[in-house]
Amino acid sequence: MKKKYVTIRDIAKRAGVSINTVSRALNNKPDISEETKRKILKIARELGYVKNATASSLRSKQTNIVGVIIADSANPFYAEVLKGIEAASRKYGYQIMLMNTERVYENEEKAIEVLLQRRVDGLLITPVQDRSDDIKALIEIKVPFVIVGRHFEELEVDEIHSDEVKGGYLATRHLIKRGRKNILVITGYLFKSAAYMRLEGYKKALKEYGIPFREELIIETDIDIESGYQAMREAIEKGLEFDAVFCYNDLLAFGAMKALKERGYRIPEDVAVVGYDDIVYSSFVCPSLTTVRIKKFEMGYEAFRMLLQRLKGRRKKRKRVILDVELVVRESG
Repeated sequence: MKKKYVTIRDIAKRAGVSINTVSRALNNKPDISEETKRKILKIARELGYVKNATASSLRSKQTNIVGVIIADSANPFYAEVLKGIEAASRKYGYQIMLMNTERVYENEEKAIEVLLQRRVDGLLITPVQDRSDDIKALIEIKVPFVIVGRHFEELEVDEIHSDEVKGGYLATRHLIKRGRKNILVITGYLFKSAAYMRLEGYKKALKEYGIPFREELIIETDIDIESGYQAMREAIEKGLEFDAVFCYNDLLAFGAMKALKERGYRIPEDVAVVGYDDIVYSSFVCPSLTTVRIKKFEMGYEAFRMLLQRLKGRRKKRKRVILDVELVVRESG
């Protein structure tokens, strides 16, 4: 795959010169010949260095602007995270520049490119996570950034996310303690760290209580209300045996509840429902939704503080922050 962001190493390789020579040319230093400088600048333009790579400007000056890349601005979860980011940015004298990817990786790549062109001081990213080429490129060009709400197992990055394994475990254990043994899972795509870690928590609870794991009870889908509705209809039409459903997020749970009601199921008497996130609407649906509460505002606020520490040079080692979660029991299960 073609590398998205160009480094001075790429320019040096193409020009047949050292990295130091490229650096001197790009910074218009006097101790380099005009011919060599012209050659290097020409190659840099051809490779797109000026357009895509801003590590040198990030080191030399600050704009007091942070780029924020949100996976889905229509999702109330991200709205709460963004409130935390905004509160921290105001407190510390920064502005934010927001871009929405609609959970499309190519949009995420473009958002990073645009924000780097605008010379933001650093990035807060809620990544799509089906690929990580763009994140690896940011590491290579040494742009300060923090991953928000996701975990990259294979990468050393600053990141903050919830204790997803615990959340999946608490939701499943609750249902088991309510006498449910056939627990359907409507999950997001399992390339997302939150999805596979919540499923890990689900499996942990099943094992603890001696309930066999059934692969057919796992439905993988998108994470909006319509997807929850369609996934539940699919489960019913397939004749799957279940007496409870654990949903990746509250939006999926809302859709699942609508499908259950349409088919005449009583909630929670016939099917108990547990969601995840505890978004603002969860206590207002009927029946009110039992869900796993995560610290959305705190996630955004602390993510900004983590980035600020990196920008100020106060921390060299990569940092991973895991926020606690809790189960909120309401009427649905």
